[in-house]
Amino acid sequence: MEFGLFLNGYLPGPAAHDPESEHTMIMREMEYAIHADGFNWKYVWIGEHHGLVEYSHMSAPETVFSYITAKTEQIHVGSGIMNLSRPVNHPVRNAERVAMLDHITNNRYEWGTGRGAGSHEMATFDLLTSETKAMWDEAATEILRMWEQKDYTFEGEFFRVEKPHNVLPKPNGPGHPPLWVGCGNPGTFTKAGELGIGAIAFNFEPVYNLKGRIEAYKEGIANCTEPLGQFVNDNVMMTNAVVCLADRERAREIAMSPGRGYMNTMINVYHDTMPPQPGAVKWPNPPYVIPDEATLDWLIEAGYLLCGSPDDVLEQIAKYQDVGCDQLVFGIPNEGFEHDEVLEMIELFGSKIIPEFDHEPIHRTTRMRATAQRKYPDFAHPLPEGLDVGVIPTNALLPLGS
Repeated sequence: MEFGLFLNGYLPGPAAHDPESEHTMIMREMEYAIHADGFNWKYVWIGEHHGLVEYSHMSAPETVFSYITAKTEQIHVGSGIMNLSRPVNHPVRNAERVAMLDHITNNRYEWGTGRGAGSHEMATFDLLTSETKAMWDEAATEILRMWEQKDYTFEGEFFRVEKPHNVLPKPNGPGHPPLWVGCGNPGTFTKAGELGIGAIAFNFEPVYNLKGRIEAYKEGIANCTEPLGQFVNDNVMMTNAVVCLADRERAREIAMSPGRGYMNTMINVYHDTMPPQPGAVKWPNPPYVIPDEATLDWLIEAGYLLCGSPDDVLEQIAKYQDVGCDQLVFGIPNEGFEHDEVLEMIELFGSKIIPEFDHEPIHRTTRMRATAQRKYPDFAHPLPEGLDVGVIPTNALLPLGS
């Protein structure tokens, strides 16, 4: 099992309306990713959201990916998620951005995709959530074709490229960035498996509730004969919360601190395309408070979070392997943590826990990308006549005829 961090640009309370606090949050989140690179973490996922006050102020993660990878050695950066809906990100623009990130990160970018957080976010772009599934289906397939063909054309329901265009750059091959999709609804897990792409699962319930959905994904991927991309990305990534500190009592104090669960109240407002959680509390109602130690122990046992010293967390983590999780990712900064405690958690978990579960130095997605096979020919149309070029600059990287 591999491990990662999830950053979302979370900025609760009055700080969401203070530019200086917003800047502090952005710089700290990049610091967490850079710090994790030295402590065995393999992935950092960063959300892309628009207009979701307090919940997420991270609207352009592609700029953050470049900063992080320039200052790290091995950690992969992933979009969680890049919206493929035509009004939010034109499919050609997505193809260009992803391929460029593949170059700039030197193959360390993971292409997490999806349809957006819900109706409020989509309304930012005058878009209805009822349209987003069909837009994803159309764009995902075509972006893969843009990366291979040099005379791309398309006439679709949501976008068109009438005359042949070579969409540039191409990915830093062989292959292309691993493809993932956000899975909130049970049917999306099956669909992701059948398409041979990774599933991004958000855990807002007891961990064993996800077992059936993960099994459906694994069954789908076992039967995948024609993956959406050039290779099968057999991966289930699950998000959760962790409070791991050397001081066990302080970790438990954080888990029971006032305001824990505030982000969940915002998820229940904004993420209205996912099935609602039973008894969900919506902002501005106050989140549930963990009233006592016994309730905290029950929540830990159910898999709502991991909490305690490194020895405690080592014992708690096995259940995530039991349900078939390939990559376990933790949202940070967790509510109740101070900045220095987040850094301590990254160090402790990375140095004492990750080596017990992840013994492979090469990323799972890197191994899968190595099996990539092209799907389309270079050209779909006959070349026009009269394109004989006789002279190019002497400093060209390759000569004519090469």
